[in-house]
This record gives sequence, structure tokens and C-alpha cells, in this order.
Amino acid sequence: MIRFRLLLLVLVFAGGCSQRSDNDPAEPARELLAGQGAYERVCATCHEEGLDGAPATGDREAWANRSSLWAAVLEEHANSGYLSMPAKGGDPSLSDEEISAATEHMLALTYPDRPTE
Repeated sequence: MIRFRLLLLVLVFAGGCSQRSDNDPAEPARELLAGQGAYERVCATCHEEGLDGAPATGDREAWANRSSLWAAVLEEHANSGYLSMPAKGGDPSLSDEEISAATEHMLALTYPDRPTE
């Protein structure tokens, strides 16, 4: 719970520094919750334990040999599928925004100290 609250504060602060066309101060919190929800509903099934070769969330060593373009590559793999991971984690109802938010959530859990932009 403490990690989630810290992450929420960091994302709200960092979100305030990015440009948004609607200038909605609650947007980062909504994105965080959407990402957490999609991650828990779909992605965590494999990524919590590293099933079928999925890099486990929070395990930096499992992610160490991934592309230096990790955020973009992760989002592309999540959308299109990769190796044994089906597109959208097997849930075609996930929107592009939910996929993007879920990948950001997963990376924030694994690398809480990484720059977000």
C-alpha cells in the first residue's frame, strides 16, 4: 500500500509536468488507476510470477536484457503480442489507452526510480 501511495504521488507530480490538452489535474491519477486495473485484471496473471517466460514485475534482472527502448517496445508487444504472450494479454477489449497505462504501471512497479518522460 505504501508503494502504491508513493507511486501515485510521483505520477501525479510528474503528470503535472507533462503537456495535456485538457489541463485536467486529475488525469494522472485516473491513468494510474486505469493502468493498475488493467495490469491486475490481465497482465498480472503471467507477470506476477513470470509464467511462460514473462519477465516478472518487480524483478529488475528479468528485465535487464530487454531493449533500451523498453517502454515503447513493451507497449508494442502488449498490443501485438510477443512470443507466447497474446495480443492485449488475451483480452481484446483492452483499449490502447489501457494498454499504455498498464505498461507504464508495470514499469513503475519494476523501476520506481526511472524517469517517466
